[in-house]
Amino acid sequence: MTENPTRRVLHGKVALVTGAGSGIGRAIAQRFAEEGAAVCLADVNEAAGSSGAAEIARQGARAQFVRSDVSRAADCARAVEETIAAFQALDVLVNCAGVIRRATVTELSEADWDLVMDVNAKSVFLMSRAAIPHLAAGGGCIVNIASGWGLAPGPRAAAYCASKAAVVLLTKAMAIDHGAQGIRVNCICPGDTDTPMLRQEASQMGQPEAKFLADAARRPLRRIGRPEEIAGAALFLASDAARFITGATLVVDGGGLA
Repeated sequence: MTENPTRRVLHGKVALVTGAGSGIGRAIAQRFAEEGAAVCLADVNEAAGSSGAAEIARQGARAQFVRSDVSRAADCARAVEETIAAFQALDVLVNCAGVIRRATVTELSEADWDLVMDVNAKSVFLMSRAAIPHLAAGGGCIVNIASGWGLAPGPRAAAYCASKAAVVLLTKAMAIDHGAQGIRVNCICPGDTDTPMLRQEASQMGQPEAKFLADAARRPLRRIGRPEEIAGAALFLASDAARFITGATLVVDGGGLA
């Protein structure tokens, strides 16, 4: 039986996903496209973002890439503008771009503090500010990717924990401010997920990758997450199934915080 495309949960929607070149962002862009959305993939890595958009297009969905340094206001505004120019609408913004520097405050350089805060937290402000006037035209939603470490801290991750805690409360503040416009704003707090960024942490911590990943799997479900599992949570929050959910924090971490 041929699938009815109108039954896909994001049929006719347009989504902009930051950090979409790899990891969780790429998985979200892919899943949204599978569920009927036209997707703009934003990333500072041109090769990764372009290949992600090309992969989605090969599968018959509408996709484009826009190179964007999400710590820069002009780049965020341009990403929104190019999305609307290509697809004539914007319904969903996913703020997923992120970096980590594993260090205590005494080990951390000011430059690395600024980098982590700019990419992880300031970008949510900049991209949301650019997107909200267009989302307001017909409602719409924002899904922010925070972290379990935005709710409970971890070792040698001072800037990362601070940045992700900022995302959690910024999500709630935006939900309050823009609910009257019909805009929903929620965030996901993933646990350790098998992404290039997680594997880079092993090097930052001076640990063998296998040991680092094994330690990360010490949670009730006895494994780390997969990017597509976080993408499933993002799909739910972006869909009509979550139309009465805003200001929420959805923990997807295999029981790690428990």
